[in-house]
Amino acid sequence: MSEGSAARTVSNQLSEWITEGQLPPGAKVSETSVAQRLGVSRNTVREAFRLLAHDGLLVHEFNRGVFVPLVTSADVRDVYRLRRIIEPGVVRSLGRPDLHRLARLRSVVAEADEASAERDWVRVGTANMHFHRSLVSLAGSPRLDVTMRRLMAELRLVFAVIDDPRFLYEPFVRRNRELLTMMSAGRFGEGADYLEAYLADSEGAILAAFEEKESA
Repeated sequence: MSEGSAARTVSNQLSEWITEGQLPPGAKVSETSVAQRLGVSRNTVREAFRLLAHDGLLVHEFNRGVFVPLVTSADVRDVYRLRRIIEPGVVRSLGRPDLHRLARLRSVVAEADEASAERDWVRVGTANMHFHRSLVSLAGSPRLDVTMRRLMAELRLVFAVIDDPRFLYEPFVRRNRELLTMMSAGRFGEGADYLEAYLADSEGAILAAFEEKESA
């Protein structure tokens, strides 16, 4: 594997750790620790850090190191602006020939139901991220898949502003299940409209949490 390819693999793994909540906003990321954990050279990790900094998922602070960035209400609006363009568009583009391709969504919804029953809200949040990435993957576009991987990592940072993970994630379990029900019945246009409203509600709740923190 070339150095560039190895760095991209490491950057993808770090992005997954952010998406899964293992690297929260403000966390310092150690070059040495990542190299040891993944069994790669520090040069490879350094290049991976550069790639993620370019994507806005890491920041270099002079004489302090590399950190997962904090997010702002402007980041929330931008992430959701892209989501509203991408996700409902993918659902709207599907048709009955795509019905057999929904197995991954069903699996992730079942995972979220199980995690919710166990009150494992972090796992519910991760299942939600996987649901939306799997949904966009139905478009069959590698470029959209890359974009969605980055958006979901940023979204996990956005979600970190909510102090009560149950308040944040529990509604997603029901709404993802309802969206899947519509899609499974071939009601893709209705599902796209539902998803647009779902995303608007989610954005509103997160912005309200940001405003509450800023005024505290």
